[in-house]
Amino acid sequence: MDELQHECGVAAIYHLEELPTSRLVPLAGPEQVSRLMPRMLLDLQNRGQLAAGFTTYDPRREKLIDTHRQIGTVIEAFRLSHQGKYESLMEEFSGRAAIGHTRYATCGANDRSYAQPFERHHGCKWKWFAFAFNGQLANYAQLRDELLHQTDYHLTRDTDTEVIMHYLSHELSQHVNECPDLVEVFSRLCEKFDGAYNIVFLNAMGDMVVMRDPNGFRPLCVAQDGPLFAAASESVPLLNLGFKEVRSLPPGEMIVIQDGKIRQVQFAPKKRVSHCFFEWIYFANVASNLDDRSVYLTRSRLGQALARQEKQLNFGTLDGNTVVVPVPDTGKAAADAMAHELGLPAVEGLMRNRYIGRTFIEGQNRAERVQLKYTPLREVLEGKKVLLVEDTIVRSTTMKALLSDMKNRGHAKEIHVRVACPPIIAPCFYGIDMSTVKELFAPRFMKGGPLTEAIQNEMARELGADSLRYLPTEEISKSIGLDSSTLCQACITGKYPTPKGEELYQLSIHHKSSGISGRTYEQESLKKS
Repeated sequence: MDELQHECGVAAIYHLEELPTSRLVPLAGPEQVSRLMPRMLLDLQNRGQLAAGFTTYDPRREKLIDTHRQIGTVIEAFRLSHQGKYESLMEEFSGRAAIGHTRYATCGANDRSYAQPFERHHGCKWKWFAFAFNGQLANYAQLRDELLHQTDYHLTRDTDTEVIMHYLSHELSQHVNECPDLVEVFSRLCEKFDGAYNIVFLNAMGDMVVMRDPNGFRPLCVAQDGPLFAAASESVPLLNLGFKEVRSLPPGEMIVIQDGKIRQVQFAPKKRVSHCFFEWIYFANVASNLDDRSVYLTRSRLGQALARQEKQLNFGTLDGNTVVVPVPDTGKAAADAMAHELGLPAVEGLMRNRYIGRTFIEGQNRAERVQLKYTPLREVLEGKKVLLVEDTIVRSTTMKALLSDMKNRGHAKEIHVRVACPPIIAPCFYGIDMSTVKELFAPRFMKGGPLTEAIQNEMARELGADSLRYLPTEEISKSIGLDSSTLCQACITGKYPTPKGEELYQLSIHHKSSGISGRTYEQESLKKS
């Protein structure tokens, strides 16, 4: 589909003491807190549907840490639809600590070997570890090449996760006779990495690390209730477990659990904070609160901004025959707010089938995909002027098919597309699956210049819309409630917060002009050949 996809979600949970226990721990006791992990991952399913897994720690068993990971949704990976198989899994992998992961791939294949967490076995307990990773290393190709130039290294997967595993293993191997300081280990890794990298880590000593990269690209929330600590990529999994106080971990800081004690420390020098604005307008669960900013309220304010623009520019769309329709589901909050501000009905003119399997839908052509996923309601759309509210347009393929379907099957009289985001003009190298200029819709029309009314009209004709209007860039930071200097807006401005991001952008522009296809970071070696 044309929809954006995210790298993944991570989670962690740990019971620090035998007694007193937390009110949130399963009745079976602290050694069963690992049972809470599938429940947490269900609340992170929006961040990845290709694979899921967890690693648990139990000092009573031979496999001090052990990992289960599988292709599919959380329900499929943990056999939640089969009570007996699920109970057997939970018993086998019971433990007082666990880390978990839901995966969508921005690089690498879709098979079980790429599912996370990754586990590295070793006879020395502090070198036996597992970790899960959310983000994307912009300098992945450089790090990979550095490893391969060392004759003893071999990579079995085309993914930055394996590169991280090797660098982490190398840092741990520097300590032969004593357990290393984990703050120092991750601090040294930070000096090598460029990009987004939230990591949850668990070793066979029972040590846990939860860390957020110095730029804070991706969200990471933490909470504690007595001896029970938990972390997740969003606030919803923690709130749904019953934690009362959920907060965001500051960029460049980490939670370390060792010897039954928990501490929060800064592991990296302060850098420019660069929160990905897409987390609020698209990726995150609408019920989440990230870095003290509500996802729902952000999307509502974007809808209010669309309404102000509609009234100020007087596009001639507002009359008694006009309805506001969201593209479900992420456009709904903006559409509702826009309709309220304009005094228009907000209606469900498109119904989304949430039960279509990913493998099945990807086997169809574009028009069939849209028809499988969305059903236009003729009873709602027929003869109407429709203000269709979308959160963003990336490649335009789904939007074209959707507009055609709404007119042909829904009999809409006019469709005026309103996008609660500026045009996407540049790729992302920090964990969103859009890594080339060539694949993007807007740059074909803007050609490096400003967005004008004439250009938007041309875009509308290409899409098959009666009109198209985007929000201006300044509305993003206003709606989130954060200064624009603290947000990564590279995909709408072309200005990247890290050196490698800027370098890859220039390379992507070169690849477009040279006709080179493929993801930019996967093709980086071409410039060296």
